[in-house]
Amino acid sequence: MTTKGKLGLFDLSLIVVSLVIGMGIFRNPASVAATSGTSTIFFLLWVAGGLIALCGALTYAEIGQRLPAMGGYYKVFAQCYHPSIGFSVNAIILISNAASLAVVALIGADYVSDLLYGKPSGDFFNTTVAIVAVAIFFGVNMLGLKTSSRTQNVLIIIKVGLVVLLIASIFKGVIIEPHGYEQNSPLFTLDRNSAITLFLISLIPVCFAYGGYQQTINFGGEVKDTRSIPKGIIIGIIIVISLYLLINFAYTQVIGYDKMKNASAIGALLCEAWFGKAGGKVFDGLMFLSVLAYVNILLMSNPRVMFAMSEDKVFPKIFSYRHPKTEALVAGLASFSLITIVITFFGKGVDNILNFTMFLDSIGMSTSAATLFVLRKRRQNEEMVTGTWNKFTPVLAGFFVFSYFMIAVGVVIKDVNAALIGTGLLALFLALYYLFLFKKKV
Repeated sequence: MTTKGKLGLFDLSLIVVSLVIGMGIFRNPASVAATSGTSTIFFLLWVAGGLIALCGALTYAEIGQRLPAMGGYYKVFAQCYHPSIGFSVNAIILISNAASLAVVALIGADYVSDLLYGKPSGDFFNTTVAIVAVAIFFGVNMLGLKTSSRTQNVLIIIKVGLVVLLIASIFKGVIIEPHGYEQNSPLFTLDRNSAITLFLISLIPVCFAYGGYQQTINFGGEVKDTRSIPKGIIIGIIIVISLYLLINFAYTQVIGYDKMKNASAIGALLCEAWFGKAGGKVFDGLMFLSVLAYVNILLMSNPRVMFAMSEDKVFPKIFSYRHPKTEALVAGLASFSLITIVITFFGKGVDNILNFTMFLDSIGMSTSAATLFVLRKRRQNEEMVTGTWNKFTPVLAGFFVFSYFMIAVGVVIKDVNAALIGTGLLALFLALYYLFLFKKKV
């Protein structure tokens, strides 16, 4: 790939923001408020989540420098542990990402329906909109990394603009009453639960709202200068932390901490502070653009994991094929898009299947971050790690690994079935590796 077609610091920073800021920040804080017990614990959770994310960002920044490779999230598992671990973890992540993308695209279709008709449409409309969105960005990514990166920059700037607009609703000086609440959602109080229990349970959705930046290392082999990897990750995560803390403050000021507990569509309520009854329509349009940003970034990231797995011969060779002109990963793009489109026909019921990924992601985050110690022991690419910013990275990585291990424990406490399903799937893919791939590699 020519230097002209590679990613710069600005591109990399916005990729981090794109991977982290999803749709959750426009609705998850309502459920976090419901399980946190008090407003003090609520804000401590978002500060703690931000600190954990910053520790993770510094950890992955050094990992990205020591192992700059396309599909780096697979490479760290395969090279630091064993290819079977890399295959099993990333195969599950690929499937869950495709399912997640399908669900988000279908939810985006709901926003289009509400914008156009003021009510939900049928499955045919939703499925059509979702498939068209995936197909459009399949085409964008076929034009090459630079085109998809520039498109992503525009979409994420719009999304960040939406977040800033919602934060600025504080200055309107109005209080917006929620229009409805999520039925049968949990509601915890401090008098019936310990502060530690509430903190641990509530930290799960907070840390998942901050997650995603680890996939930035999938682009490690496509940056103009590997020195921009740590800068891009750190700049991106600082932007995210700032926006998250400010928008949660806005939620508590415009809606109120007690009233926002399990409230529906809290992001739309902040938009209503600006535009009155028309705020919902404005929010619908902006949220669909937010959905498109998510569609594009997953189509950018996941085929790169397939490419790395193909190079390691745990995926068919065709996944390492690149278009001769655009260098697009044709097979990876086509297969990931097709899997997503197929899953859309299952509708929103897929969302229930995704609960198990909470446990797997926690294990994946902690074990992938721990590869820093392996890479340091090997002194891999030692000459690339310059400066003093990484002096305390091992301590931060240790804290990060422990934090995500505790989040995994929290998932077990909250939903033991999700942990069992996740563990079972991991064991299944390990068995498939040794049954069908290990002999080929040997």
